[in-house]
Amino acid sequence: MAEHSARHCCLGWDFSTQQVKVVAVDAELNVFYEDSVHFDRDLPEFRTQGGVHVHEDGLTVTSPVLMWVQALDIILEKMKASGFDFSQVLALSGAGQQHGSVYWKAGANQVLMSLTPDLLLREQLQACFSISDSPVWMDSSTTAQCRQLEATVGGAQALSSLTGSRAYERFTGNQIAKIYQKNPEAYSRTERISLVSSFAASLFLGSYSPIDHSDGSGMNLLQIQDKVWSQACLGACAPGLEEKLGQPVPSCSVVGAISSYFVQRYGFPAGCKVVAFTGDNPASLAGMRLEEGDIAVSLGTSDTLFLWLQEPMPALEGHIFCNPVDPQHYMALLCFKNGSLMREKIRDESASRSWSEFSKALRSTELGNGGNLGFYFDVMEITPEIIGRHRFNAENHEVSAFPWDVEIRALIEGQFMAKKIHAEGLGYRVMPKTKILATGGASHNKDILQVLADVFGAPVYVIDTANSACVGSAYRAFHGLAAGTNMPFSEVVKLAPNPRLAATPTPGAFQVYEALLQRYAVLEQRVLTQTRRPSE
Repeated sequence: MAEHSARHCCLGWDFSTQQVKVVAVDAELNVFYEDSVHFDRDLPEFRTQGGVHVHEDGLTVTSPVLMWVQALDIILEKMKASGFDFSQVLALSGAGQQHGSVYWKAGANQVLMSLTPDLLLREQLQACFSISDSPVWMDSSTTAQCRQLEATVGGAQALSSLTGSRAYERFTGNQIAKIYQKNPEAYSRTERISLVSSFAASLFLGSYSPIDHSDGSGMNLLQIQDKVWSQACLGACAPGLEEKLGQPVPSCSVVGAISSYFVQRYGFPAGCKVVAFTGDNPASLAGMRLEEGDIAVSLGTSDTLFLWLQEPMPALEGHIFCNPVDPQHYMALLCFKNGSLMREKIRDESASRSWSEFSKALRSTELGNGGNLGFYFDVMEITPEIIGRHRFNAENHEVSAFPWDVEIRALIEGQFMAKKIHAEGLGYRVMPKTKILATGGASHNKDILQVLADVFGAPVYVIDTANSACVGSAYRAFHGLAAGTNMPFSEVVKLAPNPRLAATPTPGAFQVYEALLQRYAVLEQRVLTQTRRPSE
């Protein structure tokens, strides 16, 4: 990579579940270097599977914090060996898997501040953590702590209104509460608790980096409206917690200059800025360059919606976070479990396992499907909590089956109507300038994307997001450099490659779906009531 040595650039890092990855992005926003370290493959001594350890109870899921440290050592040494010119790096930022937490032992900050460039980070930091295995987002062992937290603040909706989400097992506040209750000695030995994102930033900074507002929104601890820790939530989780967390900062903050360790060992310039690291989902929003009114739809094994919100309406489903690139606005995440696997099942059952037959059905059936509506949830859905298949004809009578082509359209229309209804439930509104960015496996099918454009009444674009959290982090580093000038993020990234237009709404689609969406919402409530377990 030495031939690229004269380019000024920013680095974007991603400390994800399975790997640490880095990209270098030049001033024209071209990615010209990337590398990664895969935990299972490159660090087998930690014996992780998928980057984690699943404990015997099947609920507790952790990752060794020193594995993350060592991965950073390895990737920086690889970059150095390849001839990467660190002296051209103006700034860096990064992303971390959301919700995970790191527990620094008393005295660790002193170690960070006095690192010697002769040794790797792993060698110098191995005694710095009071908890050696960090709880991560896959952990679901904190149900008792979740109920406790909700009870303290007046219920699930009250907690959501305050922090953007009801209590979730993976959210950091509940994980901290469990550690305090089960391991009070380790908690009392802890002088700082970081998120994975602020932990990674601390390594580069050579001192504790603050938590940013956007990733801090995934903790059940931050009041998303006034962006301060909720005293009620802190008190419900553990004593002395505010001091251990430090004060949160806006996501575009420059948190300091890079540690002299990296200047001396790798040749970073002393003036290289560290911009606050954030969560991987907020960083992906930056990487996809969402703007006000936009929506990103990831059509994968499960389907995820990323929304840009002005006026959030926190609910019992979904998550609202502070926006990572615009401090005045918000973002929301909605997850739908029955995504690609459900589409593939209906393809196999109704279209002879053929995507081309599946597409033919979408092209040959009318918009609105003659009023036939379907709900297809073979696994328990998250948004909302429904299981089973439920089909309704134009008179709202439940029927046992549809013709094969009607079945296919009912599935796809139903999936996208659910997304629009639940997005609007969090305060989202389609605007005249709205763009829908589609990613993931099903985004390659233009007939599926046509239904998406028709249901939402907005054009659909496709975008390559293989490294969206990494690239978004590099974009955020450039934004951090310019943030003092109040330059909007959209201005900073205007040179980035544009997404490709894939589908525009069919004329008349809006009128068709306006009525159908209302019916779908009513029927969803009916199904929810029918399928609710007697104990609820």
